[in-house]
Amino acid sequence: MSASKLSELLILGQERDLASERGVSCTGELPPASDPLLVERAFAAKKKLGDRAMVLGHHYQRDEVIAFADITGDSFKLAQAAEANSSAEYIFFCGVHFMAESADILTSGTQKVVLPDMAAGCSMADMATANQVASAWKVFQSLGIANKTIPITYMNSSAAIKSFTGENGGTVCTSSNAERAMRWAFEKGEKVFFLPDQHLGRNTAVLKLGLKLEECALWNPWAPNGGLTDDAIKRAKVILWRGHCSVHGRFSYENLVEMRARIPDVKILVHPECKYEVVSNADVVGSTESIIKTIEAAPAGSRWAIGTELNLVARLANRFSDREIHFLDKTVCYCSTMNRIDLPHLVWAMESLASGHLVNQISVEPRTAKFAKVALDQMLALP
Repeated sequence: MSASKLSELLILGQERDLASERGVSCTGELPPASDPLLVERAFAAKKKLGDRAMVLGHHYQRDEVIAFADITGDSFKLAQAAEANSSAEYIFFCGVHFMAESADILTSGTQKVVLPDMAAGCSMADMATANQVASAWKVFQSLGIANKTIPITYMNSSAAIKSFTGENGGTVCTSSNAERAMRWAFEKGEKVFFLPDQHLGRNTAVLKLGLKLEECALWNPWAPNGGLTDDAIKRAKVILWRGHCSVHGRFSYENLVEMRARIPDVKILVHPECKYEVVSNADVVGSTESIIKTIEAAPAGSRWAIGTELNLVARLANRFSDREIHFLDKTVCYCSTMNRIDLPHLVWAMESLASGHLVNQISVEPRTAKFAKVALDQMLALP
């Protein structure tokens, strides 16, 4: 991206936020590209591996990584692609840890999933541990509500949390089918326990199902009894886990006001992981795939401010130069854990395998995988 194009994209300025929470980097710019000499090595390693290997690239990845992806998409689409390509012995998942776990759960026993950098985690997924969720469930059991509470976990969660959900009669959801999942849950039970993204859960319950904000209770895993009274837990229709996306959670109502004041006729397009006050005041709300399709269908000359990960917004701005596309945040933030997957790590992983050494394999424990698969299958069976 040229300097002039970048300045147009970042209309609110290239501010820095070095005190930002874990999960994002707000340095005022995207990380620099890796050594271009690595490109030749990447092509050579990929050619040597041939059809034995498949490279999957999440939408939030760097351009230099996306260039080597056989398929790009969101997390579940990529996991399904790995499952469908049973002839590929090795799956290089250029995403984050929970995504690679999902691919390992869905693929056959003869396929091996590789995460080029094991430190590529997800701050949201890390906000809900198996022990914390089990402790919350024990409270629900002691209050006599567990048997009428249906757990739903967002795809952006660990295999252990998906397994808990499957073992307790729940389902997984994506940002595009969260409404279907929640409606199904209320047909099956009286309450929903939504993990780990409070914003997606709240936006779905209130804006899609018509519940009131006060019918949603927020469970704080670090506070006794979740920071709630027994009566509040019993009254709540939806119990939201106190978790969020470190990228989407940064967008604010003030960002919308400032963008609309600066750019006439701009449309605000955001992901449903954003806060309630952002989603409820945006022009268009949709999953990552929906955001891409919205811009693809937009007329030339239209103006958009997009509230999602910066790599994707920059890629859309480059691809659709006849539309005016801006990043919504006032500071320039990208998913730092996703960006740990860079060309050096991908080249290292591919070259290692090409020389006969498998590195960074993701392997989900069999019992965990069994019940996580139950939850994933239930999602696919949603009406």
